[in-house]
Amino acid sequence: MITTDTLLGSFTKMVGQKAEKMMIRQLVPISILIVDDHAVLRFGLRAILETQPQLAVVGEANDSSSALALATTQQPDIVLLDLDLGKENGFDLIPGLLDAAPNTRVIVLTGVRDPAAHKRVVQLGAMGLVLKETALELILKAIDKVYAGEVWLDRTMIASILNTRAHANGSHEQNARAAKIATLTEREREIVGLIGEGLRNKVIAERLVISEATVRNHLTSIFAKLGVDDRFELVVFAYQNQLAQPPP
Repeated sequence: MITTDTLLGSFTKMVGQKAEKMMIRQLVPISILIVDDHAVLRFGLRAILETQPQLAVVGEANDSSSALALATTQQPDIVLLDLDLGKENGFDLIPGLLDAAPNTRVIVLTGVRDPAAHKRVVQLGAMGLVLKETALELILKAIDKVYAGEVWLDRTMIASILNTRAHANGSHEQNARAAKIATLTEREREIVGLIGEGLRNKVIAERLVISEATVRNHLTSIFAKLGVDDRFELVVFAYQNQLAQPPP
């Protein structure tokens, strides 16, 4: 039987764990590995990042072999990865980085604006995507959010997603989408909203006080009901149909 004391104890434990994580975060900087084949860009990015006391660049790599070696030895919190590595493909490097450093979170820095490329990056396991011409403060914000367990998509990409909603095909398509949305339970709609905020399963489970397995089960049901194949398509659907608000 769940008592008031039990609930209070669980709540106190959660608050204590969050406070402990915040203290650790303040004491230990976020470790970052930069992967880019241009030495000047690596130098400039490192110089900027190291002006932030909460960040620490632990290595630079100009190709996949050195990137994988550094990821293995340094186990960075964040990898900033350029998709264009000269003769090599940054796409192919993402799974290898995640295998070499399982707790690492990859943020892709790219000049590529192709939505299909953006989708592939997320499907391969990257948790962030930032265009190279993005203002510095947004790059720093992306690092902070991704380190906290959220997904960060480029703002112009989200604007493009919302723009497609404005040009959606007539009432038949809108009615079909509305019918799909109506099949969602209250809990499933809540999870869709949290996915739209960029939260990962572990964070969602903590916020809703449920297990990660339960979150995965809900997502399986949501994918089937809405006719989407993955989290990326779910985020697109959520933004287009106002089930979630894009981050500011």
